[in-house]
Amino acid sequence: MLRLEAMGIPVEYSFHENGPSQHEIDLRYTDALTMADNVMTFRLIAKEVANDHGVYATFMPKPIAGAFGSGMHSHLSLFEGDVNAFHDPGDEYGLSKVAKHFIAGLLVHASEICAVTNQWVNSYKRLIPGYEAPVYKCWARNNRSALVRVPLPKRGKMESTRIEFRAPDPACNPYLAFSVMLAAGLKGIEEGYELPPEATDNIYELTDEERLAEGITSLPGSLRDALDAMERSELVAEALGEHVFENFLENKRKEWADYKAYVTPFEIDRYLGSL
Repeated sequence: MLRLEAMGIPVEYSFHENGPSQHEIDLRYTDALTMADNVMTFRLIAKEVANDHGVYATFMPKPIAGAFGSGMHSHLSLFEGDVNAFHDPGDEYGLSKVAKHFIAGLLVHASEICAVTNQWVNSYKRLIPGYEAPVYKCWARNNRSALVRVPLPKRGKMESTRIEFRAPDPACNPYLAFSVMLAAGLKGIEEGYELPPEATDNIYELTDEERLAEGITSLPGSLRDALDAMERSELVAEALGEHVFENFLENKRKEWADYKAYVTPFEIDRYLGSL
């Protein structure tokens, strides 16, 4: 954190997280492009500091099976000048119509942008039930099983009204990830998407039938599924541009093909002696 501060990157909080040797460091908010720069600088500094101490830092989404994965929970808000467009003091949640449409946009397009916010084969080892990682497309205030969470704003500080998108992991390309997240939210505003009811139950504990009855569907279960959803998405194609869109898909299709052809230690341990 001292190195980050010396590089001009303010840090608000840091604490030990649930996983072994897992830490959360929260950077102070800024505009999206500057934050993407800060994320890249942060990752480099963390690795260099770790190396100086004879250890290594990894931003792999799921480095240890059976332990908590590493996410990059991203807090988002829109401003009109100095006014937070997400805040409405008369709303029961403190959220404006703009904020609600934005959340709805993220939920509607979550599967399409997932290959960008979670761009590695390993990313989908994190997005499984039981480890506080989001799996189901829903929103809530105090429900950590939700894809979008609405944190309580600081009392008397309406500019702190924000939403938290919990899908991205810290191994993503932040420039591309922030672009598609913004595109999804803005699409919700432009089209006036309706926000579904808040998910008040622990979504992991509901049956498939109960989730279906509430209209709650899942994020893609693998990189292949996420790429299929992305390939059909006009929104992502427009947000990234043709060159990045096509090359991203091509590179990631190759990664999936390499993964599918690789015989993992899991398969050796489970099958070699018994089959």
